[in-house]
Amino acid sequence: ECVGLAPDDFAPLGLSPLALTLLRILMSFIGVFGFSVMFNSPIKMAAAAGLIGAVSNTLRLTLVDAPTLFPFLGLSAGMPPEAAAFIGALVSGLLASLAEIKLTSPYGAIDVIMVPGLYLYRSMYYMCTFDTVNMLGWFVRAVLIVAFLPVGLSVARTLTDPRWRHTS
Repeated sequence: ECVGLAPDDFAPLGLSPLALTLLRILMSFIGVFGFSVMFNSPIKMAAAAGLIGAVSNTLRLTLVDAPTLFPFLGLSAGMPPEAAAFIGALVSGLLASLAEIKLTSPYGAIDVIMVPGLYLYRSMYYMCTFDTVNMLGWFVRAVLIVAFLPVGLSVARTLTDPRWRHTS
């Protein structure tokens, strides 16, 4: 606050739903591909991870923004970010399972870029301004999103890996 910065919602970009979706697909691919390369994944595996991340992260963002993107559906609110993170991680895990069969890549090689950085940033901002109520609200939502990511991946693994499913 001493430098005049404060977290705010993203400004509307004025993009059509199609343009926004295509940009989300592209940027999600680049983000996951970049993380995969940074962690020394082979290019083929990084590309597969990028494609999986492009689908699952775009789905997650679209579920949260559904009323804004698709007003003709008549939805008054988008899906809660926590539930969207679960579904995105579930889809990511299911697609990773398919890629594992075709690419013989390790199941855990898919980097999930769904960590809620904005929520954590807002939480820390409100902590620094001693606004405890807002700080706790943003922090709890961030923790819940982070908690639902491995749950979604675990459910996908349970559905697709019989050896893992029957291990005690």
